[in-house]
Amino acid sequence: MSSLNFHHLRYFLAVANEGNLTRAARNLAVSQSALSTQIQALEARLGHPLFERVGRRLVLTEAGQIARDHAQAIFDMGEDLLTTLRVGSGRRQVLRVGALATLSRNFQIDFLRPCLGRPDLEVVLTSGSVVELTGMLRRLDLDVVLCNAAPGTGYADGLVAHRLARQPISLFGSPALACAATTPAEALRTHGVILPTGASVIRTEFDALCARLDIVPSVVAEVDDMAMLRLMAREAIGLAPLPAIVVRDELDAGSLHEVVRLPGIEETFYALTFQRQFQSPVAEELIAAASHWPA
Repeated sequence: MSSLNFHHLRYFLAVANEGNLTRAARNLAVSQSALSTQIQALEARLGHPLFERVGRRLVLTEAGQIARDHAQAIFDMGEDLLTTLRVGSGRRQVLRVGALATLSRNFQIDFLRPCLGRPDLEVVLTSGSVVELTGMLRRLDLDVVLCNAAPGTGYADGLVAHRLARQPISLFGSPALACAATTPAEALRTHGVILPTGASVIRTEFDALCARLDIVPSVVAEVDDMAMLRLMAREAIGLAPLPAIVVRDELDAGSLHEVVRLPGIEETFYALTFQRQFQSPVAEELIAAASHWPA
């Protein structure tokens, strides 16, 4: 099966857009008869008439409408290819971002904020596990991955981890708990805790802190999603160890407050990229901006 002739498609699009053979031929700087021959050749290749004449206009048939959509997509992809491989403005860019499913939404929006609303940019955000997202990054299906841990041994080959920010971890709780503790030990002995699951960095460091303090906390809930963690903390069932960025909205609204900071526990945020010749310039701009956030 022979491939389509792209000249035929370009001529077809010109006629479809003009609805008139004479004007399209003039715009393309070809003769009307030559253009008509090209359209007939494309119709023969596709096996369907693409136009029907209504008065003096050429109107697309159903097959013509389908052909126009596909032809436009083909040429749009060609323009995207040129934009990707050369420096320039021109066409709308696409920024493909992956984010760990449990990562703070506030952190994600802070990272993306400098580029949101740009008329020349579309942002596509995908969530998943580190393994899923780094796989997509290696296949060039993503430009950057946001996470809260550098990739471990066996996953880091070809990846570059850009450390963006560190956030200290504190115990946060609802004012309804009336927790007046001034030390982590006092807070953990008097109130239950809502914890992230054992797979998280915060949980690992929290458990280590409890061991150093010789405390076995009363765990009232364990969840693997930071958004759910803060929502449960708002229900006043216990204290939650979190970075301030996660509960920023609740702190502003007064539905949560910081009880006490946990010494030696931090959450570090990273942007992962893959070593490739053509990096996304938008991703590079965002990483550069985020790397200057205050610690």
